[in-house]
Amino acid sequence: MTKRYNWAILGCGKIASKFAADLILLPQANLYAAASRNIERSQLFASKFNFEKAYGSYEELVNDPKVDIVYIATPHSHHRQHALLSLQHKKATLCEKAFAINTTEVKEMIACAKANNTFLMEAFWTRFQPSFIKAMEIIESKRLGQLKIVRSDFAFNSPKDAAQRLYNPELGGGALLDIGIYPVFASLLALGKPSQIKTLVQCGFTNCDESILMSFSYSNGAMASLSASFAAYSSTQTEFWFEKGYLRLNKRWFTPTTLTIWEEGMNEELNIPVEQTNGTGYQFEAQHVMQCLDEGKTESNLMSLQKSLDLIEILDRVRADCGIVYPEHDLNSPDENQLLA
Repeated sequence: MTKRYNWAILGCGKIASKFAADLILLPQANLYAAASRNIERSQLFASKFNFEKAYGSYEELVNDPKVDIVYIATPHSHHRQHALLSLQHKKATLCEKAFAINTTEVKEMIACAKANNTFLMEAFWTRFQPSFIKAMEIIESKRLGQLKIVRSDFAFNSPKDAAQRLYNPELGGGALLDIGIYPVFASLLALGKPSQIKTLVQCGFTNCDESILMSFSYSNGAMASLSASFAAYSSTQTEFWFEKGYLRLNKRWFTPTTLTIWEEGMNEELNIPVEQTNGTGYQFEAQHVMQCLDEGKTESNLMSLQKSLDLIEILDRVRADCGIVYPEHDLNSPDENQLLA
């Protein structure tokens, strides 16, 4: 019999609400505790989703012996700090993407997880969507021959508000870490780490990267064209171009969506059916974490710590190429020349 796990949410913002709403769908998950630095906020959050406890500090949360899993939903700039806090108390930890601000911080988190023999995973929910998993299976099957080009975008027109996290460089704001990370992730899963990176960036009124274009090339001759923006809307699709056809993750490709395929000899495109589900898609990563814990694992096989390290290293290389800097966090970042090697 599988265990019923007590989940705790650290940080009671917008993403935490979406996650909690999907967590309710899982019988194996018990919504146990929520914490904010503001007790009234955590009490309101706990009441909305029927958590058993509400804490006014993160330290109280991780010191609760009944907490099994901590989901970290604070801004990017605080992920390292809060992940270390959770791991040092030996709580299984699911930390929102971006995992941290830079490679140095991610390495510290991974080292802490291993030192404490405690589960850690980046909450990259796209990795667990049925449509995305199906796309990776088709790529790996070589049904369409060799993958030559990945084209992926994620863009929307965000209200220009300096008070928003999206536009605050102190919190790791900007298009790259918030939404550009999705196209980068798609290229990493499909093609691996690029040998060369070229970028163009447009900074907005707070000096955060508002729009970014990324071109990756690979040692096998493949390429990726990736883009993200807070200044305009896009179709938000990901396309995989092969020798013998193409595959497309359709609109809102990072969530549960539809798949379209075309291959040589077809008169028209074919829609591939994928699993239909309730919720918005966060439940898949939560279910996977509990399955890993049932099996005694301290690391996911689908979203490994090495994969998270590869991802943040690519993001650091992108930033090195276009000059994106996060105040304070980059003071101890790795040598950019090493990242570009």
